[in-house]
Amino acid sequence: MTVVVGVDVGGSGLRVQCRYADEPGPVLAGTGARVGTAGINVAALAADARSLLDDTGVTEPDVVVWGMRGLLFLADRTEVLAQVHAELGASRTVVTSDAVTSLVGAIGGLRPGAVVAAGTGAVAFGSDFADHWNRVDGWGHVLGDRGSAAWLGLEGLSAALRARDGVPGGSPDLLAAGEARFGPVDGWPRRVMTTADAPHALASFAPDVAAAASGDPVAADLCARAGKALAESLLAAASGLAAPVLTGTGGLLRAAPVAAALHERLGEAGQVLQPATGSALDGALTIASHVAETGTTPEHPAYLIAR
Repeated sequence: MTVVVGVDVGGSGLRVQCRYADEPGPVLAGTGARVGTAGINVAALAADARSLLDDTGVTEPDVVVWGMRGLLFLADRTEVLAQVHAELGASRTVVTSDAVTSLVGAIGGLRPGAVVAAGTGAVAFGSDFADHWNRVDGWGHVLGDRGSAAWLGLEGLSAALRARDGVPGGSPDLLAAGEARFGPVDGWPRRVMTTADAPHALASFAPDVAAAASGDPVAADLCARAGKALAESLLAAASGLAAPVLTGTGGLLRAAPVAAALHERLGEAGQVLQPATGSALDGALTIASHVAETGTTPEHPAYLIAR
């Protein structure tokens, strides 16, 4: 019986799922990526995954697909592949960015498509798994993440402070909402600029901006700009793809004014946003099943490597 394993490593958790022939097993959860001065502690993650597989009785899976957040910037891909292959003991091991597994999971297969992930941060990725591998944004809340919850929260707080300072473009409604969430404005810089969770603190204000959009033209404009920015990133990620499926994931897309602007911009470009069909873990399992069935793996030196 063929046994394939999908692994999804995120910032908040590690998830492992086996598929026995065509039957999926339970989703097993462990601790997420540990990031230190040397980058991600892959050895600890691989040991956790091995322990979870031991609980299922799987010792030597046929294929493991290891999808990991931070693969592009916080780890050496070849070292990750070597450690995961040695620890999990699969006949075939694939290590890939979570951008790839998120795309495959969202569009339901290895076909041309693009996905924009709009949560605390924002990144878009598109591929045909052959000639085109397009990553757009994902530069973090200081340099990019255009249209993300952190971006929207930051812009909302900036508009609030313009109201506080009495200069054009301010929003008294957002000033009141910001004080309700973060307290007096004098404490805002420390709260959203100097703490380790600054992006999450900024993102926590995005729902307030979205809620204010129905009656506040400043908030409405910010939400429209966020949705348009996400659409532009998605369209850029789909560039060069033949008849791509376009989709989106992330909590910010549940904000109606943001989603409306995203759909409007895509409509102007003659595109339609399809609902996502699955998660990054689903994508890892889909790739693993493809490898088991075909014996082939799409590869890219930055996004997807195998042995």
